[in-house]
Amino acid sequence: MRFQGTDVPMQIHRLDNLQPEDLRTGFLEILKRGLHGLCFSVYEAGQKPGDPITAEQIQRKIGILKPYARWVRSFSCTQGNELIPRIAKEAGMKTLVGAWLGEDAEKNGEELEGLYRLADDGCVDIAAVGNEVLYRDDLSEDTLLRHIAAAKARMPSVPVGYVDAYYEFVDRPAVAEGCDIILCNCYPYWEGTPYEHAFDHMRHMYQLAVEAARGKRVLITETGWPSRGETLGGAEPSALNAMKYFMKAQLWAQENSLEMYYFSSFDEPWKIGAEGEVGAYWGIWDSREELKF
Repeated sequence: MRFQGTDVPMQIHRLDNLQPEDLRTGFLEILKRGLHGLCFSVYEAGQKPGDPITAEQIQRKIGILKPYARWVRSFSCTQGNELIPRIAKEAGMKTLVGAWLGEDAEKNGEELEGLYRLADDGCVDIAAVGNEVLYRDDLSEDTLLRHIAAAKARMPSVPVGYVDAYYEFVDRPAVAEGCDIILCNCYPYWEGTPYEHAFDHMRHMYQLAVEAARGKRVLITETGWPSRGETLGGAEPSALNAMKYFMKAQLWAQENSLEMYYFSSFDEPWKIGAEGEVGAYWGIWDSREELKF
C-alpha cells in the first residue's frame, strides 16, 4: 500500500473500505513518512497537572516522537512544562509553545514570563497566548487581547497567536485581528458528529477559520478522535475510527501542505476525571508509551 501522489483524494475515500490489517499497514506508512506536528502529552500514569515533571520523562517522550514529527506543541510554561520546548529544541524539533492562562492573574503573569524567557533563549518558534480561555469563559475578550498585544510587543520576532475552537475566530473578529497567526482547534467528536461525516466536518471547520483569518496563516492546533470512551451524540469512539480519522486527516494535510498538530501523542489517564473516560484515550501511543495501532 502506498499513500502518495495525485491519488490522495481517492485514497482517503477508500480508507473506510479497507480491512483492518491493510489499515494498520497504511497507518504505519503515514506515521513513518512524518507528521507536521504533535501535541505533547507530558503526564504519566499517576500524574496530573501540578505534579512534578522530570526532564527524564520529557526526554524519553520526545525521543519517541522525534522520528515521526517535525514540530511539538506544549501547553504551559510553568511547573516543569517549560522544559518541554528546551528539550525539544535540543532534539532538533520546532516548537509551538503555549502559555496557559486562566482566572488567576498572578499565575497568568508567571506563565507569560516563562514564555518570554523561553523566547529570549530561542526556544519558541510560535507562541500561543492562552488556550480556550474564551471557550471556558476564564477571561474576557478585552483582557485576552491585552495579553496578546503585550506578547507581540515583547516577542517581536515570534509569531503570536491564541488557541481556541475554530468558531471563536468567526464569532470574535477582534481576536482574529489581534493575532499574528490563527491557531484553531477542530473537533468533530466534541460536536457529536458521527464518524462517517467527521472528516468532512473537520474540513468545514478549518475553512471557516480560514475565512475568519482574512489572509493570515492558519494552523490546526488540535484535531483527533478518541479510541475508547463514551459516545457523544452520533460520535462513537473506537480504535478503528481513531485510526481511520488519523489517516484521513494526515493524508489531507499532507496533500494540501497544511500545518496540523494532531491531538494527541500519548494517552493521559488523569483526564478521565476532567472529561469522562473518553478524555484519557486520544493518544497515538497509549499511556505505557506503546503505539496503539
